[in-house]
Parts: sequence; C-alpha cells; structure tokens
Amino acid sequence: MATEVHATTAKGAGFLTTPVTEAQFLTVEGFDETQREVRKLARTFAEREVLPKVEAIDHQEAGVLRSLLRGAGEQGLLGVDVPEEYGGQDLGLVYAAIVASEIAEGSFAVAFGTQTTIGLLPIVYYGNDDQKARFLPKMVSGETVSCYCLTEPGVGSDAMAIKTRATLSDDGTHYLLNGTKQWISNGGIADIGIVFAKIDDVKYSAFIMDMHAAGVTTSPEEAKMGIKGSSTRLVYMENVKVPVENVLGEIGKGYKIAFNILNIGRLKLGAGGVGGIRNIMAASADYAQTRKAFGKSINQFGLIKAKLAGMAADEYAVEAIGFRTAGYIEGAREAAGENKLAQLTALEEFAAEASIAKVYGSEAVGRTADEGVQIFGGNGFMTGYAVEKAYRDARISRIFEGTNEINRLLAAGKVFERVMGGKLNLFDLVPEVEQQAQSGNIPDFAATGVPGDLRSAVNALERAKRAAIYGVMKASMKYVANIKDEEEFLGNTGDILINLFAIDSAVGRALQAARLNDAQIKTHTQLANMVAWRLLPQLRTSLERIIESAMEGDDRAAELKLVRGYLSDLDVNGTDLSRSIADLVIAKGGYPL
Repeated sequence: MATEVHATTAKGAGFLTTPVTEAQFLTVEGFDETQREVRKLARTFAEREVLPKVEAIDHQEAGVLRSLLRGAGEQGLLGVDVPEEYGGQDLGLVYAAIVASEIAEGSFAVAFGTQTTIGLLPIVYYGNDDQKARFLPKMVSGETVSCYCLTEPGVGSDAMAIKTRATLSDDGTHYLLNGTKQWISNGGIADIGIVFAKIDDVKYSAFIMDMHAAGVTTSPEEAKMGIKGSSTRLVYMENVKVPVENVLGEIGKGYKIAFNILNIGRLKLGAGGVGGIRNIMAASADYAQTRKAFGKSINQFGLIKAKLAGMAADEYAVEAIGFRTAGYIEGAREAAGENKLAQLTALEEFAAEASIAKVYGSEAVGRTADEGVQIFGGNGFMTGYAVEKAYRDARISRIFEGTNEINRLLAAGKVFERVMGGKLNLFDLVPEVEQQAQSGNIPDFAATGVPGDLRSAVNALERAKRAAIYGVMKASMKYVANIKDEEEFLGNTGDILINLFAIDSAVGRALQAARLNDAQIKTHTQLANMVAWRLLPQLRTSLERIIESAMEGDDRAAELKLVRGYLSDLDVNGTDLSRSIADLVIAKGGYPL
C-alpha cells in the first residue's frame, strides 16, 4: 500500500525563494515507525548478507550477485516502489531512498541499484498492464535480473546520439535490433534489458529485450578501477528479434523514459552516499583511536579532527538533501493520484534537486573516502584496508547517471527553464536586493523564534540566496541568447545551487529538530553550522566568478562590491566547531546521530 509522507506544497527550485525558517520537508528525525523499520531491515541485510561476502563479490565468484539479489527479493527490498499487484510493497520513493541509503557495499549497490531503479522502474512507469504482469513479479523476487542499455561507444552523456537501430519486420511482428551498448551494469548476469534504439533513424524508442535471445552477445567483464565485483560488459545486438509487444511506452518517446528514470536514479545514487560515508567515518574513527603517533592517538591532532568533522558534516547534508528531495517527489507523485502522466510530471518538477542530490552525494562520499585514506596514512594505500577499496569504488559515482558536469548544467538549466516559463519569479528580487545593498538597510532574516546558535546561519543563508539571485540574474542577461552554450556560467550557477540547497537543507533540518525538541539538538545545530561554514566561501567564489566573467571595468567593480557587501560571514569559530564535532565522532566511534 502507499504510505503517507509529509504533505508539501513545494515547487521545483522553490528553496531559492522560500525562507529556510518556513521550509517543511522530510528528515531522518521525522521518519515514522514503518520507515525506521524498513531502514533497519535494509541495514541488517547489508550487514548480515552483503558485507560478509565482500571478497567473493569483489572476485566475481559465480552466482554470488544473483544469489544476493534473490535474497534481497525475499526480504522485500527489490519491490519497495512496485505496485502490490505485481509483487511489490508500493511504499514509494521515500522508502526506496531509505533502502538505497543502507546498501553501502559498492559493487552490490551497483547491481542492486540497476535492478531496482533503471532496470525496473521503466516498466513500472511506462509499461502496459501485460508488460507489468509478465516482467515485474519475477524482477521483484530477484528471479529475473535486469540491466539498462543506454550508453554507447563514443556517445557517453550525449544520450540522444545513440546509433543502435530498430527495424520493423516485414510481417510487423517484431523489431530487429542492431547496435552496441557500453558499460552495461549487470550486463553479464541479466535476463532482460531495457534497450534504447532509434526506429527509422529518428524515432527514439525503448524496448524490453531478452538478454538470452539469439543475436545478443556480451564482451568479457571489463577490468575496472573500482566496483570490481559488479558485472560491467559491452552488449552486442545483431538482428535481435524483439516482439512488438515489448516496445516500452510510446514509439518516438523513449527519451522521456531515459531522462525521467535517470532523475530517480540520480536521487537514489545521492542517497546511497549516506551508508558509504557512515561506514568510512566509522572505520576512520576507529583507526584514528588505535593509531598512535608522538605518544598519543592521532585523533587528538587538530588536522585529523578536522577531517572527521568534515565527514560528519557531509553525512548530515547528504541525508538532509536526499530525504528532502525524495519527500518532495513522493508528495507530488501521490498528489497526482493514479494519473501516470501527472506522476511523471511530478518527477520532472524536482529534476534540479535530483541532480543536486546526485552531485553532492557522490562528491561527499568521494571526499570522505579520500580523507579516510589520508587518516589511514600508508595503510590507506594498501589493498586489504576498507578505505582503499572505498576510495576506488566511490570514484565511479561522479560519472554514473550523467557525469557531475552534466548534472551541474542540468540543475542550472532546469532553474532557468522555470524562470523563463514563469514558474519561478527571480527577476523581481533583483531591484529589491540592489536597493537594500545601496541603502545599507539589509534586514535580519533570522525571525523571532530561531534558536540563538542558528541565527547567524539562517541570516547568512538568506542573504546568500538573495545575493546569488541578484548576481546570477544580472549576469544571465549577457548570455540569454545562447545560454546553453555558456557552460562556465551554467557550471558556476550549478555550484551555487548545490551549495545553497545543501546549506538550506542542513539548516532547515536543524530548525525542525529544534521544533521537535530533539534530544540531540545541540549536535544538529553544530552540524548545520559546520555545513554552512564549509560551503558559504565556495558559494561566494562561484558568484564572484560569474560576475567577473559577465561584466567589465567599473560595472564589474561595482557589482562585486555590491554582492560582497550583501553577503554576510558566519559568526562561528570554525576551529572550535570542528574540534567539538570531531570529539562527538570520536566518542561515538562514527557518525554522532
């Protein structure tokens, strides 16, 4: 059955104009009992079934991945967002994100994510009743393994440039597929594939293909830097017969399937960073306690403490971003009722947030792994230590589901689409910000009732939002005719959006914890402040780069002065804050919440 999530009237990119004090969104602290039980179930499965088999997975021992997928199916973890009539639990995207956040082993997470998202959801959202009945029950049980065949050699992120062709047979009963797909996760263990091809060279379409059909062959397993236990192969198709009944969705509309499902994949990938960061942090905290140097544990050194504190701040932000976005999308999807078209529109509504979740989550787990290796020192560079494997496994996340460069462009592009389409009014703020800056009459945005230790963060965040809107909107006027070609501008705008959403989510989460009288409100406050302290300088740099590139001479100097005057610094002692958070991590032996 469907589950209730926090009701929301949020709109895509609405965080830019909604004060953080008014934002209401799903947080870990707001999980209901069922959500907490699902989280516990997924974590227990990962700890008891997956992690003990890491060596077998990494060496690609025959049958291990399929067996684990079957086990996940038996636990109900493969069908969390599949309708009950097809064997699933129909719990929705929030629960799916919760499960994804707990499947922390890199290689199995790839197999699991492929099965439950890009390999399965195209049929859930775009399949007809017959296709759902034929394929979903066995996929939910783990009996049938799926893969997603989109990427091609020489194409990469340019998904619309695929060369695989589908030709209708003379008798009209089937299509003949010809082409090559590259880097296909689950390619060597899959029974069916979601394949994208062009009919008549132009009609971009999707098909459900039997991976055991005549004409389907695969390469040997790719030798990879990380996620070595996952199956990654090229898939070759030579006159492969696919029945017309297996055309997925509308002919010529396959790109909608590709892009909408990738939005969910990006969200889940971002949420997947939660478990990875938590595990690396725990291993790093343990090692820093036992490793001695100069007569004391290395966790007593300030620069080691700074690394542990940074890990904790990233974990806090990744959780806040991932579950906030999942709650927004699920709330919009449920509001759409049984109307599938409306549900898909709900997915598109928060495409920018999904891209942000992917970028921040993947880069946060990468930072954490890198810092973990540094804490382990020479041992961190040696195989056999968990952080060495985590470092290699984490790297692919910045490439999966659209590179992070593509996702930065997507996030910025979606916001500009909303602005130009009249769905997000940002231009009206420009004269208001300019007047406030020139008069020196900038209001205090921390309303009455904001806890004292969060007032500076709230005020700095809201000023950063408005300064960013002012600077980006003014600069965009130079590029409006060819904005899609201005990648540096869009990339810096994407960075601003990522940092704003991360700070807004972290501070908003802490404010909600305060309203809930959470017993660990002090820890929430410290972590939120740490997120803001780390990210606000990055935001400032990106904004200055935009102005420096878009303007010249006196105009540039004037705009930089205005923006710098409008932004405010965070009133915290970063060193003390870092040490305090690190002490919590050390005492807990990992993430303090």
